Order: sequence, then C-alpha cells, then structure tokens
Amino acid sequence: MDFAIDPRLLLLLASPFIGSFLCVVIERQPTARSVLVGRSVCPRCGHKLGIADLLPLVSWLVHRARCRYCGRRISVIYPAIEIAALLIAIWALVVLPGWIAWAGCSLGWTLLTLAIIDQRWYRLPLALTLPLGLAGTLANWLIDPPALLDHLAGWLAGVLGFAAVGWLYRRLRGREGLGEGDVWLLGALGAWVGWQGLPSVVLYACISGLLWAMLRAPLGKRLRLQARLPFGPHLCLAGWLVWLYGPLQLG
Repeated sequence: MDFAIDPRLLLLLASPFIGSFLCVVIERQPTARSVLVGRSVCPRCGHKLGIADLLPLVSWLVHRARCRYCGRRISVIYPAIEIAALLIAIWALVVLPGWIAWAGCSLGWTLLTLAIIDQRWYRLPLALTLPLGLAGTLANWLIDPPALLDHLAGWLAGVLGFAAVGWLYRRLRGREGLGEGDVWLLGALGAWVGWQGLPSVVLYACISGLLWAMLRAPLGKRLRLQARLPFGPHLCLAGWLVWLYGPLQLG
C-alpha cells in the first residue's frame, strides 16, 4: 500500500508548527538566547514547557489561553502567528506551482517574522535579511537560471538605492530617517523579485504605510514629524505581493 503524503498537504500540516517556531524567533530577538538551543519557557513564570504545552493552536485553546503552571494569560499573538503561517501556506499553494510554493512559503514566513520584529522593536536583524537575500538568489536561479543576473542586480540596487535615500535624508534633516535594516531588507527583496520588481515594492510599501497612518489617525495616533513609523512591515507586505503577482504593469 502506498502511504505517500501529498507534498501540498504536508506543507499545510507543517505550517502551524513553523508558526510556533517563528514565535520563538520573534520572542528571543531582543535577547541573546539562541533559537536553536534551549527549551521553551512560559514568558510569565519561566517554567519549561512540554509537548502538551506547545501544540500549535490546540494547546492555547485547551488551556484557555493560560499557562497551566502559573495560570497567567498567554498572549493571543502566539495563535495569531500560527494561523498567519497557515494562511501564508494556503495563499502560496493557490498562486504558486509545485516546489515553488515551498520557496514562496519560506519567503512569506520570513517576511512575517521580520514584519512583527520591526513593528515591536524597530529593528530588522541582518541575521534574517542576509539569508533571505541568499535564499532569493538561489530560488530564482533554480526557477529561471538565465534571469540570475537580474536578481543579483535587484539585490545590489535595493541596498544601494535605499542607502542613498537614507544618506540624503540624513544630510537634509540631520537625523536618521531610514534604518539600516530597511536597506538590507529591500536588497533581499530585490534578490527575490529582481531589479524590475523593486519600483513596485517601494510603491506598494509607501501606499501601505500611508494607509496605515490614516487608519491610526481616528484612534488618536496621528503621525507627527518626529514619530517613528516602522517601514519594514510595509516592505514585507509589498515584497510578498510582488513575488506572487509580479511588478505593476502600466499599459
């Protein structure tokens, strides 16, 4: 009897567990703790968690969003990230064929991680953006070898382009206006979408950022000149859309 599992089904089944791992990466980002070693612990009481505590979605629901050791509430961010990882996999499977869906998921999961880290701590770690660029180069070399130079050029153009914008803003305003992490993130996205896709990424990110600022205004969170607005989440969303659907076509 053939018990082979459909790779598409395997991807869906693995997604919540990937999301659980992304939670670890996000939570340990401000600390020096490795994401590859060390048991997961309750962020409230520090108790080491077992398998029954770490089942994606299930543990959170069964224990009613509370730590079963100290009884304190567990943030909804954990199941939300696990669900988001699953939705990314479904989206990729709908749009992308074959093994490319796996590549798309790796991109989407990494961008999800970077977006949340930047939103929470205003940083885009090079430990994630640099491997993301390398993965984009490799994936596109496997998909379309003749286009490899376009993606290498996209990586270089993304880094140099945003670095130039940041330098110009600093000269004109006397302060930082674009973080170094944004520079390396745009470079990594250039490796995925090629130099042709970079203008669309920047355009979509700017539109997303403006919409976000407008939505915050009715909540009393108006955007001021000195306010910090993480641009990474908007770059991540834009890069994901351009990777899936291609650059904007005018004409």
